[in-house]
Amino acid sequence: MKILKNDLHCELGIRTEWDFPTKGIEFIDITPLIIQKDILKKITNKFAKELKDKDIDYILAPEARGFLFGACVATKLGIGLIPVRKKGKLPPSTVEASFDYEKEYGKDTLEIPKLVNESYKGKNFYILDDIYATGNTLKAIEKAVKKLGGNVKGMGVVLNIKELNNNTDLFSIVDVNET
Repeated sequence: MKILKNDLHCELGIRTEWDFPTKGIEFIDITPLIIQKDILKKITNKFAKELKDKDIDYILAPEARGFLFGACVATKLGIGLIPVRKKGKLPPSTVEASFDYEKEYGKDTLEIPKLVNESYKGKNFYILDDIYATGNTLKAIEKAVKKLGGNVKGMGVVLNIKELNNNTDLFSIVDVNET
């Protein structure tokens, strides 16, 4: 893995594992960024700075590592966090939208929970995740939110695998290429 951009300005300690979770996939383990309190704080502060003037009502964060970063940033900004779950993790009566999408190594289904005492219509959302490869997860969430009448004010990730996408609007803290 080649580091192209490191806005954390520190040793990252990112680990990779080939053939996980399936053969031919290189799993990028960013757990060291969460374990090290100073790095987690830097990540949280960088997202908070990026979002402070965007008039965001909620952060949408997909399972599972997106939850961790999304919760930190939502807390720092004093806004809500919407956990985007894998199918079957939410009680059926609490699901607002369910949608299928393609990921790097198969298909999956995600579900967005209902909001409390309001709808998605007219609300402003920011989608935050850990890693952006092909972008299919974030694109599927964006499409679902727009279908519900919400406004997506941006997307961001901790780590962007640049060679797998051409998203120039994406906010990222670390950019890499696999080769």
